[in-house]
Amino acid sequence: MKDLHTRHKAVLPDWLALYYGEPIELTHGEGRHVWDAQGRRYLDFFGGILTTMTAHALPEVTKAVAEQAGRIIHSSTLYLNRPMVELAERVAALSGIPDARVFFTTSGTEANDAALLLATAHRGSNQILAMRNSYHGRSFSAVGITGNRSWSPTSLSPLQTLYVHGGVRTRGPYAALSDAEFTEACVADLRDMLGQTRGVAALIAEPIQGVGGFTSPPDGLYAAFREVLEEHGALWIADEVQTGWGRTGDHFWGWQAHARSGPPDLLTFAKGIGNGMSIGGVVGRAEVMNCLDANSISTFGGSPVTMAAGLANLTYLLEHDLQGNARRVGGLLIERLRAICAQLPCVREVRGRGLMIGVELVRPGTDEAHPEAAAAVLEAAREGGLLIGKGGGHSTSVLRIAPPLTLTVAEAEEGAAILERALREV
Repeated sequence: MKDLHTRHKAVLPDWLALYYGEPIELTHGEGRHVWDAQGRRYLDFFGGILTTMTAHALPEVTKAVAEQAGRIIHSSTLYLNRPMVELAERVAALSGIPDARVFFTTSGTEANDAALLLATAHRGSNQILAMRNSYHGRSFSAVGITGNRSWSPTSLSPLQTLYVHGGVRTRGPYAALSDAEFTEACVADLRDMLGQTRGVAALIAEPIQGVGGFTSPPDGLYAAFREVLEEHGALWIADEVQTGWGRTGDHFWGWQAHARSGPPDLLTFAKGIGNGMSIGGVVGRAEVMNCLDANSISTFGGSPVTMAAGLANLTYLLEHDLQGNARRVGGLLIERLRAICAQLPCVREVRGRGLMIGVELVRPGTDEAHPEAAAAVLEAAREGGLLIGKGGGHSTSVLRIAPPLTLTVAEAEEGAAILERALREV
């Protein structure tokens, strides 16, 4: 393993992050478990950054991939593609957006890139509103709208980005307000900002901020924002790369917690739909999706193999009510973690929805983020046989827990027990 790590450092850039003091190589997985090159088994509570949404080595998906690969692997969007059309039909129907069109990409970053292109072209403006503490990808344009310093390596951007309050409920200048007062203050901030712009193209927002530490506003905030945006003709882009496909349990899409004003104009997705295959995309109103006046294609977006995987995965997810399982098992897990962490002075908050849970760590007796503790808990959990993630706004002090949606009650209890030992040890 040390040899592979040495080779990794010799040919890959220093900024390519690796977990753990001694990084591990994952060689195979099954269900909610993975194994490393030394043969050690781990309960996977991070799923390749929320990507292995259903299960590792899900037979229905691996069979669909193998069968499609045996027919044709690649063609590009220059030719009719049956699996792509079939998946687009299902995504359009599930999106809640009337007369929807779908464009497939290979990642969430590229999906957000496409949404930004569509919104700015449709509105004839390069002004974008984004949320503080947000993360939208690693491309040049996506970095330019990311409100999280840890993941924004440059201030250069093709867009003019203005950052809005509201993505983090329990920190910032409005934290002490009630939910209704918080929403009112954020809406007032948005109105004030729009009054000083020259025609904003869109607001892009994650219903639950993923990399930012699984933070979210009160339900209904984005519906209130949407009403103000419509007064100015601006669009609403919901970044559902991490929240989509039922992970939050209560809803199939994160935007549905803010559904008073209807669906977003554009919705981006990726990660879980492919269960590990590279699928991203944007779905939106035909008027916006059809606005480009130049030709375009996607060489790898909508690949027959990835589309076959997405169809099989989506079918399994719906037929087995994995959204309901995320609600039931996730609800048990978050209450178990809250009970554990209530006794620990280093835990500021346990938050989340469904199987998307954040545990924020601070220096005891303060509100100061404690990234060293988060890193130590990550290591201790791995030693105990549990893989989790980390994130957060000003520093990576939030433990991120997002297992595959087939997680059982017994596995939730096992993972909670390992995490409790790790937290107490640290």
